[in-house]
Amino acid sequence: MSSVLDQRPARPAAMSRSVAPRRRTRLLALPEARWALAALVLFLLALPVYLLGGPAWLWGTLFAATYATGGWEPGWEGLKALKDKSLDVDLLMVVAALGAATIGQVLDGALLIVIFATSGALEAVATARTADSVRGLLDLAPTTATRLLPDGTEETIDAQTLAVGDTVLVRPGERVGADGQVIDGTSDVDQATITGEPLPVAKQVGDEVFAGTVNGTGALRVRVERDPSDSAIARIVRMVEEASETKAPTQLFIEKIEQRYSIGMVLATLTVFGIPLVFGDELQPALLRAMTFMIVASPCAVVLSTMPPLLSAIANAGRHGVLAKSAVVMERLGQIDTVALDKTGTLTEGTPYVTDLRSLHGGGLDDDGLLRLAASAEHPSEHPLARAVVAAARDRGLALADVGGFTSMPGQGVTATVDGHTVTVGAPARLLDRATHEPHQKAVAELEDAGRTAVVVLRDGIPVGVLGIGDRLRPDAVATVAALTRLTGRAPVLLTGDNERAARHLAAEVGITEVRAGLLPQDKVAAVKEWEAQGRRVLVVGDGVNDAPALAAAHSGIAMGRAGSDLALETADAVVVRDELATIPSVVQLSRTARRLVIQNLAIAGAFITVLVAWDLIGTLPLPLGVAGHEGSTVIVGLNGLRLLREASWPRFTKDAS
Repeated sequence: MSSVLDQRPARPAAMSRSVAPRRRTRLLALPEARWALAALVLFLLALPVYLLGGPAWLWGTLFAATYATGGWEPGWEGLKALKDKSLDVDLLMVVAALGAATIGQVLDGALLIVIFATSGALEAVATARTADSVRGLLDLAPTTATRLLPDGTEETIDAQTLAVGDTVLVRPGERVGADGQVIDGTSDVDQATITGEPLPVAKQVGDEVFAGTVNGTGALRVRVERDPSDSAIARIVRMVEEASETKAPTQLFIEKIEQRYSIGMVLATLTVFGIPLVFGDELQPALLRAMTFMIVASPCAVVLSTMPPLLSAIANAGRHGVLAKSAVVMERLGQIDTVALDKTGTLTEGTPYVTDLRSLHGGGLDDDGLLRLAASAEHPSEHPLARAVVAAARDRGLALADVGGFTSMPGQGVTATVDGHTVTVGAPARLLDRATHEPHQKAVAELEDAGRTAVVVLRDGIPVGVLGIGDRLRPDAVATVAALTRLTGRAPVLLTGDNERAARHLAAEVGITEVRAGLLPQDKVAAVKEWEAQGRRVLVVGDGVNDAPALAAAHSGIAMGRAGSDLALETADAVVVRDELATIPSVVQLSRTARRLVIQNLAIAGAFITVLVAWDLIGTLPLPLGVAGHEGSTVIVGLNGLRLLREASWPRFTKDAS
C-alpha cells in the first residue's frame, strides 16, 4: 500500500539555519542621518508657522537652519567636485534652493533641501548596513577549535591559527573550525549556509566539510585542507565585498544627464545676466531676468519627474510586502531580462515534511500504523527528518507509543524499542542491502527518482515501509515562474547547491528547463557574470548566505525575507518581507510602469521649461508668472507620479492573468 500526503500540515518549526548575529550600525551614528533628521525636524517646525502667518523672524530663522543643516554637506561635496572640475546636481539643487529663497520662495527651497538630505542619509544607511552584515558573517566561523596533537592530547586554540595538515576534533553540536576532510567518525552536518541544502548531509571518512557549518550528533575528526583565510566563509565575504565594490555605479535616469544639464544651466544663466549688461541694460532688470531664467530653467520639475513615480512605486510595493531599498533599485528592477532562482527557501519553503507513505506487503501495517511506528521511534531525536515524521503523525492525530532503548547512529538513523519490537528508521543506503528486486528497494528508487529523500522503517530487522520526505513547493511557485517567463521572454534559471536529481525534479514541476545544481557560492557568481558578459541584466532571487555573493553581483537582487539570512537581506536590493513569491513579477511590472511615468513626466517638465525659457528670452516673463509656471509643472509631474499609490496600480499575476 502507499499513500501521498496531499494535505498541507501546519508548518513545523523552521530548521535552524546558521546566520550571522546582528551587529548593526546605529542609525544616528551616521552623520548624514543626523543632519537629515535635524533638517526634517526644523522644516516641520517652520512649516506651520509659515503657513499660519506667524512671525517672519521665527519661520525665517527655522528655514535658515533647515538650509544650513540639510544643505551644507551636499553643498560642500559639490564645491569639492568643482575643485575637480565637475559640477553635480547636488550643488545645483543647493544653488536653486538659495535662489528660490532670494525671491521669496523659501518653502520650496527648504523642501528641496530636505528631500536631498534624506536621500543622502538613506544611501549612507544602506551602505553601512551592508558592511555590518558582511562583518557579521565572519561570526559564523568559530573563534576556537580543538586541535589533536600527535600524542593524542587535545588543545584549544584560536581557529585562525590552524594550519593545513592539522587535525581538529568537532564534537556534536559544534561548528566546524576549518575547511577540511573527515578522517574519522560519522555525523550529519548542517551546511545550509554554504550550499543551501535543506537537510543535514551525512558525513563519513573522506567527505569534505566547511568551516562554520554545524555538526550533528556524531563526533568528527577533520584534517584541515585550507588555511582559515581561504575558507568557504572567508571567500564568501570577499566575493560580497568585491561584487559590491565593482558593481557599476547606479544612477537614476535623470542623473545620467545631470552634468551636462548643470553646466548648461549655469552658463545660460550667466549669459542671460551678462549680455543685457553688455548692451547697456540696468543691473536690476538684468538680474531679475537672470533670476527668473534660473528659476524656470531649474531642474526641480525634472528631478520630481523621476522621484514621485519611483517613490510611489516603492510605497505601493511596501504595502504588498516588498521592500525596495531605494529609487535606484525600483528603477533597475524593471530593466531585468533574465531571472535566476534559488531552490531551497525560495521556490520551496525550506522545511522538510512527509510526502509519501509506502507500507510494504507482509509488514502487517497500514499507512497510519507505519507512520505511528516511525514517529514513535523518531520522537526523541532532534534531527530535522525526525521532526518532520513526528509532525506528520501529530497532524494525523496519531498517538505515539512509549519507547525505550533509544540510540542515534550519526549518518544512519535511530533505533528504539517500540511496543516490544526493535524499530530502526534511517537511510536506505546504510540499512538495506543492494538487491534491486526487493519491494523496499523498488519503493526507495521510485521516491528518489521523484526527488524525495527516502527513509526506510525496519521492525526487528525486516523492512516494513518506506517514507518519502521532501521540501514543500511554495503554492505560488508555478504561477510566478510563468509570469516571469512572460515578462522577460525567457524562462527563469534554477541555481542551487542541492543535488541534480532533486533540482531537476522540482524544475520540471514549476516549468523551468535550465538547471544548474550542486553549486557553491562562487559557482553562482560565475553564472551571473557569464550572463551579464552576454549583455543580459540578471535578477537573482535567493535567501541564504550562499546566495549573497550572487545577489551582490547581479544587476538586481531580491531576498526572501522570512527565513533569509542577515547577509542576504542586507546584500539584496529588495526584500520580499512576507515570503510571497508571486510579488516578484508584480514588483518587476510595477517598476516598468514607474519608468514609463518617469518618461511622461520628463516630457511634461521639458515642455514647460522650453516654453517658459523661450518666453523669458524672447519677451518679458513676469517673475510671479514664471514661478507659477515652474511650480505648476512641478505639481503636475508630482501628481502624475502619485498615481502609482493607487491599489489598482499593483499588478496581479495569477494562473489565468497575463
